Amino acid sequence: MNKFTQLSLFTLLLATVIFSSCKKEYESIQSIDDAAIQAYLKKNNLSFEKDTSGYYYKVTTDGTGDVIKNSDSVYYSYTFKTLSGQLLNQTSNVMIPGTFLGYTDRFTINNVSYVFKPIREVLTKLKRGGKATLIMPSSMAFGKNGISFLNIGSNENILVDLGIYTESKVHQIDELEINNFLSANSLTAIKDPSRIRYIITQQGTGDQVLASSTLSVNYTGRLLSGTIFDQTNGTAVSIELANAIKGWGILTNFKAGTKIRLFIPSDLGYGQLGNGTIPGNAVLDFDIEIVSVTN
Repeated sequence: MNKFTQLSLFTLLLATVIFSSCKKEYESIQSIDDAAIQAYLKKNNLSFEKDTSGYYYKVTTDGTGDVIKNSDSVYYSYTFKTLSGQLLNQTSNVMIPGTFLGYTDRFTINNVSYVFKPIREVLTKLKRGGKATLIMPSSMAFGKNGISFLNIGSNENILVDLGIYTESKVHQIDELEINNFLSANSLTAIKDPSRIRYIITQQGTGDQVLASSTLSVNYTGRLLSGTIFDQTNGTAVSIELANAIKGWGILTNFKAGTKIRLFIPSDLGYGQLGNGTIPGNAVLDFDIEIVSVTN
């Protein structure tokens, strides 16, 4: 046997050993994950189905209506927990995520992209209004590295509660988000025909605002999460109402001296594209003081 043949056989043998070792380690992790998940289910007297790829799931509410296709838009919720019950991450009911069903497996955490295929697959089993619970083995979740800043340990199995909202249109979700926000904060607001909600904290008695007016205003603009995206910090600025977002057009119902809080649906704000730090389809929350009006 020549040296070349010996070297080739040695390389092949070494590769086989390494592959076998990796395969055994991977299979061992899968076995450990599966045993832990089954122990969790048994301890809590739960009955889940096991997918052939290794994750477990249970549909608790089927939902109603037509089957949702991957190309259909959905608004959905998720809650990530460890099997011990530690909350890791969850969606907000005042800033509800939405995307095409086929993209619901994509997540960005701390600027790192993850694809959780089981999430999309389980959501695909639901109709609008449906709910399900999923258990992802660590090999299909965050693996042996985990995520330290979220306290996700190495080889951590992840439980995910999933749901699809019955609402399928942006304006329906805007309405739901505003209702949820007002209810959570014990606020009562007037609903304008434009779908804008408003709370008057001071009724003005000065000049009437017109569509062509230039306003001197103090304001603070927030997302429903409470994040401030713009504010005047007590120094009034001049704004031509015709150049402001559509939602500010409601100010033509008021006079100088008015102090008002506006909840503006996304299509009357920055729409699907958003603006800077304002995400697409975001409801806007403004506190506005109309200092003076120039007509």
